[in-house]
Amino acid sequence: MNFVIDNSVVMRWFFGDGKPQDMRYARSVLEQLKSAQAIVPVVWGLEVANVITRAESQALVTEARSEAFLEMLAGIAIEVDSASSHHALNNTLNLARRYKLSSYDASYLELALRQGVALATLDTDLRKAAKKAGVEIFLS
Repeated sequence: MNFVIDNSVVMRWFFGDGKPQDMRYARSVLEQLKSAQAIVPVVWGLEVANVITRAESQALVTEARSEAFLEMLAGIAIEVDSASSHHALNNTLNLARRYKLSSYDASYLELALRQGVALATLDTDLRKAAKKAGVEIFLS
């Protein structure tokens, strides 16, 4: 089973913090990736890199910790959808407008809609938009 995974879930794996229910959800999604594949829009790698560089610059994590996390990510079944950039200035923009999302968040919603799969996210606004758009929230 494929599903779209948002960076909010992935960053719980990196930081290992957050509300207990968010951590349970993130761990459960990670567990599901042993038998499923996640799909992400092309912006995902930039989002991950941005969070890592900001955390390192604020001395919240070391570069060694970041590298270990990136190695862990490399071993997970996450497919980058290269077609998402082709939808940025039409479908994604329209979703961002309609649901008052950032273009980054709208790219996850657009991908879930286009692929017809569930969306794994901890982002409240993105969850609300997904529900309105008829996208299932991934429940592990």
